[in-house]
Amino acid sequence: MTDYKKKTVLSSELFDLEDDGISYIRPLIEKSEFPWEILSLIKSYINKLIENGIPGFSEIADGVLVGEGVSIHPSAVIIPPVIIGPGTEIRPGAYLRGAVITGPDCVIGNSCELKNCILLRHVQVPHYNYVGDSVLGNYAHMGAGSICSNLKSDGKNIVVHGDDDYMTGMRKIGGILGDHADIGCQCVINPGTVIGCRTTVYPLTSLRGVIPEDCIVKSMQNIIIRKDN
Repeated sequence: MTDYKKKTVLSSELFDLEDDGISYIRPLIEKSEFPWEILSLIKSYINKLIENGIPGFSEIADGVLVGEGVSIHPSAVIIPPVIIGPGTEIRPGAYLRGAVITGPDCVIGNSCELKNCILLRHVQVPHYNYVGDSVLGNYAHMGAGSICSNLKSDGKNIVVHGDDDYMTGMRKIGGILGDHADIGCQCVINPGTVIGCRTTVYPLTSLRGVIPEDCIVKSMQNIIIRKDN
């Protein structure tokens, strides 16, 4: 594995928040130094937005606020509170278990399960994905069957292992994906894993720790810097 690329864990370096399309999500992320710090705030933040309303959004059911052009298949199950950004598509069998907020133009696909998570602009979780206690950056993509595991087998608090060890004091943290991160099919993102911007991961990889930006992850023992960077 390369050791000359910075292992970024700061919210300000993982997510571009300048896009006006995510203006209703921006204040929540801006208040955090590290993205896992906001996981416990997602539900209350969504409830406040629903109470105050967002211009151009409509409350289609109690505690479910959606933007313009949202497509929700009748077989999807949505447990409030949830905010769905404009142009987002929710496909058959999707299960949103509450405390989910998305930016515009996302895809939540067939048989996917989401809870207590943030998806920024144009995030794709299109097939058989689990995303819990996670933050997925702009244009992040998860291949079919990839999951964000959010609880250690021993139930202990999660430590994020990067250039430093970050004692989170939290039992549940899933995956943190920087902007344009691309996760291959059937990967496991182990609890507290942070994946840098524009990093691509080969299928069937078990990920842990902090993966630098602009890398190709063939395995945890074979991480290379992109040649075009």
